[in-house]
Amino acid sequence: MSDGQTKSGREGNLEAPTRHALAWKEPQFYDPDSLQKEQDRVFDICHGCRRCFNLCNSFPTLFNLIDESASGELGGVDKRAFGQVVDQCYLCDMCYMTKCPYVPPHPWNVDFPHLMLRAKAVKNRDGGTRWRDKVLSSTDMVGSIAGIPVVAEIVNAVNRSSIGRKVLDLALGVHPAAPVPPYRSNTLRKQLAKRTPPAHAAHAAGGTRGKVALFATCYGNRNEPEIGLDLVRVFEHNGIEVALLDQENCCGMPKLELGDLPAVADLKAKNLAPLLAMIERGYDIVAPIPSCVLMFKQELPLMFPDEPDVAKVKQSMFDPFEYLALRHKSGLMRTDFVRPLGKVAYHVACHLRVQNIGLKTRDILQLIPGTTVEPIERCSGHNGTYGVKREFRDTSMKIGKPVIQRVEAARADFYASDCPMAGRQIESGLQHGPPPTHPLTLLRMAYGLDPA
Repeated sequence: MSDGQTKSGREGNLEAPTRHALAWKEPQFYDPDSLQKEQDRVFDICHGCRRCFNLCNSFPTLFNLIDESASGELGGVDKRAFGQVVDQCYLCDMCYMTKCPYVPPHPWNVDFPHLMLRAKAVKNRDGGTRWRDKVLSSTDMVGSIAGIPVVAEIVNAVNRSSIGRKVLDLALGVHPAAPVPPYRSNTLRKQLAKRTPPAHAAHAAGGTRGKVALFATCYGNRNEPEIGLDLVRVFEHNGIEVALLDQENCCGMPKLELGDLPAVADLKAKNLAPLLAMIERGYDIVAPIPSCVLMFKQELPLMFPDEPDVAKVKQSMFDPFEYLALRHKSGLMRTDFVRPLGKVAYHVACHLRVQNIGLKTRDILQLIPGTTVEPIERCSGHNGTYGVKREFRDTSMKIGKPVIQRVEAARADFYASDCPMAGRQIESGLQHGPPPTHPLTLLRMAYGLDPA
């Protein structure tokens, strides 16, 4: 049987999807004619299926282009309009993971997200990436400048003012109503570097080694360090030592979403050494942002399938609640909860769903007596930088509307998302209500632990 074929070749077969490596180093990957030929092939399959009409806006954009053409078929669409479809894709992977019946090993071998990534990479290589998008995706640079003491206070004050938001809109195309996180000069890394962690004897169980190194992430480090501090409090309460990486850079997800694959490769090279150093010392790796975990678990291994060091990091990278669930299964997670949480409306972030680990956050929170968790498995519409950009803001809110409606209808005591940016997106669409509470914060509260 040749690679990519099933035994039957039938639509909707029961075999697990096969994700092929991204051939981004091959010259043909960037060939415009080859790209257009593959777009024609895949778009025609999508046109005949239309099962993904209610996911992101890439599919309605494609179907509208076809339906409004003179022929009503893909051949009647101006090929230059294909870029509109590409621009609407934010690489959430949900079409591949949950909807498409033609993903490999089906012989049609449809991988829509990787086709969009290829188109973005060609656009980026040919100089088509906007300066605005390069700036917004340069999280290390922006964070290091905006996080300088005094500068951070000025930036935050400007971002809270209507005039400042108008300036931000004019300068970078950031919609005035889009949530923009504050910047902290007292970063998570600074706070953790000042403390001496309690000594814990590491107990390996369930594929975990019992001590972790924290990949703080750009957002967790400079925007909401409380999330990382709560992770530390919860893990240490469970006898898990938490150490800090010697250094870290952006995981590369923002650059991946632009198709800037050389920049992703550069960030990978910078991050590997400190990650591998901690793994060699017997540590697992955890990160509080689902997109960053996914980057090391899936995207980098698909870009660098033949690099043993990338595979080693993949095997050692965990979502925090995945880690706790594995410990709980082996009887090593404490359940001495002192505070019920009541009802929690829980948004399941797309980049967490794609990891295929199940609803571990829900499972752990439901261990808390007096707590019920209502999961919401729909896209929030934030999607990296997509939801803050002027041209996409209205569409992002349309995508996220079902989630916002579910949160409002739940009348829950708390609403939460593992992705803090998705939580802020939901908050921006609510008529009334408090801000979101991160699941790690909820867990820390249930244990009765003070903030770190």
